[in-house]
Amino acid sequence: MGNINLMEYWPIILMLALMYFMVIRPQQKRRKEQVDMLGALGEGSEVVTAGGILGKIVSLDNNVVHLEVASNVVILVQKSAVTTLLPSGTMDTTDQLPPPPPSCCA
Repeated sequence: MGNINLMEYWPIILMLALMYFMVIRPQQKRRKEQVDMLGALGEGSEVVTAGGILGKIVSLDNNVVHLEVASNVVILVQKSAVTTLLPSGTMDTTDQLPPPPPSCCA
């Protein structure tokens, strides 16, 4: 075998490091924030689902959220479909709603 020149591998190492810091690490951070937000859900929390439905949590199961979207109208959604936890009282004043999450088609 010959002498291995490490300088030949710097572009590959640099690309892997760049990919880690630009793609993998931010995705891990977003996932951790989502898990923390799902853990903070409780009865009475106001949330937005992935489909854009706003509602107040009536009750929680392991993977199902009972969401009141209108007076005496309760729907069941998967817990993972909840994307945003709103500050309490947000649904009373809809002019202060946060912007929707980024979408692939907008």
